[in-house]
Amino acid sequence: MTHPAQIFIPATYMRGGTSKGVFFRLQDLPEAARKPGPARDALLLRVIGSPDPYGKQIDGMGGATSSTSKTVILSPSTREGHDVDYLFGQVSIDRPFVDWSGNCGNLSAAVGPFAIRSGLVDASRLPENGTAVVRIWQANIGKTIIAHVPMCNGAVQETGDFELDGVTFPAAEIRLEFMDPAADDGDGGGAMFPTGNVVDELDVPGIGRLKATLINAGIPTVFVEAAALGYLGTERQDDINGDARALALFEQIRAMGAVRMGLIGNIDEAAARQHTPKVAFVAPPSGYTASSGKAVAAGDIDLLVRALSMGKLHHAMMGTAAVAIASAAAIPGTLVNLAAGGGERDDIRFGHPSGTLRVGARAVRKEEGWTIASASMSRSARVLMEGWVYVPDDIGT
Repeated sequence: MTHPAQIFIPATYMRGGTSKGVFFRLQDLPEAARKPGPARDALLLRVIGSPDPYGKQIDGMGGATSSTSKTVILSPSTREGHDVDYLFGQVSIDRPFVDWSGNCGNLSAAVGPFAIRSGLVDASRLPENGTAVVRIWQANIGKTIIAHVPMCNGAVQETGDFELDGVTFPAAEIRLEFMDPAADDGDGGGAMFPTGNVVDELDVPGIGRLKATLINAGIPTVFVEAAALGYLGTERQDDINGDARALALFEQIRAMGAVRMGLIGNIDEAAARQHTPKVAFVAPPSGYTASSGKAVAAGDIDLLVRALSMGKLHHAMMGTAAVAIASAAAIPGTLVNLAAGGGERDDIRFGHPSGTLRVGARAVRKEEGWTIASASMSRSARVLMEGWVYVPDDIGT
């Protein structure tokens, strides 16, 4: 009896923001996996260790959470004015599929450093010391991200004193600008607010009419009020993730929001689109204790936000959801804006389970309605390991 040998593929394991993922250069993938399709998906599933009925991803690089079951593929950009094309794949833990429907804002922070280290950015554009500007084309959603990457002695600076709640150790600060992050055609229903409203109502069985802000900026997101669901907005992971009924309710809200946003045709299709939309609940500021034990005072924040990713409450906040929060907060009348006290604002600090995060967005009111010129936030990134990942040679080849 013969058994397949293993092949090895150059790869880098990186933390970006509060997420981790396996990064590849497109040119390093097996030929069959260099284009979208079943071979690429099969390869990435095997690399991460999915599908895993045990939910642990023991036989792969995944960490058995939505924050650590991620892959990134980079290539020299085919878009004028950009350095790299960035493709993100969210790998399901227990199902055999890779969701390509959205971006990962946290791993976006690692794209610039990886691109520089991998020779994908023109060396003449890189300062010996100072800040390198990496122009990224986010291929999943067709948007531009500008990464400001610190450089020291001709190399990416990774260590520093920038602290990010949800990450244990400090590192160098990487500032990200998400340019024109709102949907303008296609997948998001044609607009930042696909229904044309800043607040809609969803008819949720067992709850009744539930107010929701449905926004597509950064990533499609369904925002609801914590109080309408019996929550305070100060909940931590165990409060939600240990409650099967709560998770089922949030999935139902997410699915109904996805239908209303035009992302899927009916709620049965939501199971095959786990990455988007996100669902989050908001509340006015209140003091609480973060998961690290850090005290967060009501006066330190503008509002509370808790968000779910891949069916679980996130331990901190997804980067793309932070863009959605910033965008919604900047526009009067949304549930996010009202929870923050209302009015026009260009930045906010919100509380999440691991602490706080400041985000900004520049809203512009045009004749046809509101749009977001750019959204910004600071994250950090670090190489954890680089070398090769091994998979059986009958996978994705």
